[in-house]
Amino acid sequence: MQVDYIIIGQGISGTWLSYYLQKENKSYIVIDNKLPDAPSRLSAGIINPITGRRHVAAWMIEELLSFSLNAYNEMGNLLNITAISRKNIIDFFPSAQMRDSFQKRVAEQANYLSLEETISYSDYFNYELGYGIVTPTYTAHLENILPEWRKYLHQNKKLIEEYFDLQFLELTDNYVQYKDITAQKIIFCDGTASAQNRFFNLLPFAPNKGEALFLNIKNIPSNYIFKKGMILVPLASPDSWWIGASYEWDFKHTDPTNEFREKTEMLLKQWLKVPYQITNHIASVRPATLERRPFVGLHPQYPQVGILNGMGTKGCSLAPYFAHQLVLHLCHNQPITPEANVRRFTNVLSRKTNN
Repeated sequence: MQVDYIIIGQGISGTWLSYYLQKENKSYIVIDNKLPDAPSRLSAGIINPITGRRHVAAWMIEELLSFSLNAYNEMGNLLNITAISRKNIIDFFPSAQMRDSFQKRVAEQANYLSLEETISYSDYFNYELGYGIVTPTYTAHLENILPEWRKYLHQNKKLIEEYFDLQFLELTDNYVQYKDITAQKIIFCDGTASAQNRFFNLLPFAPNKGEALFLNIKNIPSNYIFKKGMILVPLASPDSWWIGASYEWDFKHTDPTNEFREKTEMLLKQWLKVPYQITNHIASVRPATLERRPFVGLHPQYPQVGILNGMGTKGCSLAPYFAHQLVLHLCHNQPITPEANVRRFTNVLSRKTNN
């Protein structure tokens, strides 16, 4: 088999990369073993313009919001699914300090924040200190997108479901060879696996573990995301909700823990006034980075090898934008944002010369 590109991984990054290569009429094959605990498959899909306890605007958010909305709607139309929904955040203040911080940012005329408490949610939630609103906020429905795009890949014979074994990859000056597949380039979109990849294991990955619960909750408004310490997110299916997530930088294993479940149930007992049922408990490891900036582009020593990775908790907004940028770079030699370009680590990546 001969193709233009081999893509490793069909998470959110691999999905968008293959989508934009398809639009450029490039040939490709995706290799993915469909790990059940892949972070993209467990994400709530939140696209939040605000980050951190100080309620500051996320990096590049003005560009990312408009681009993401258009991209997901475009993909949804192609696949005949709901790919994105607007779900502003109702941010119940967990403490007086957090309320003061939010109010201060609103007084500074910060974008995306509002204090218009026009609706009462006291029938559904306990909250004593009021709430703020984060708007616009979206949810990308990965529970629809990933399986439907996978079906598309299957139908068009563009997917190989197997474990990718790096020992079978061979490089020449002009192409790469993996088993019986010849390609111009190979692009790694395989999350934390790239941290062990001999081409990219010197990059400053900072994997962190997250856990979440899936819930069935009836009779609460599903047109908002609710937040009080944790985030409660409506999913595409009726009465289906996601609550989480934890952030653990030092963890002994990647399995779900009783500690997280008990902590979350305690919060729900104090916060939620209506009955709920836990339908699943999940855990995964996010491919975050020390700089909180993604790794995008081609290896400085091996231009046949590329990466689209390190999206961390912002994958639903970063992945479509930088997949598109990478494809424009590959096909039309357009530049990659310097803060995301993996070649900012040329000195680090040049330390390893064996392939």
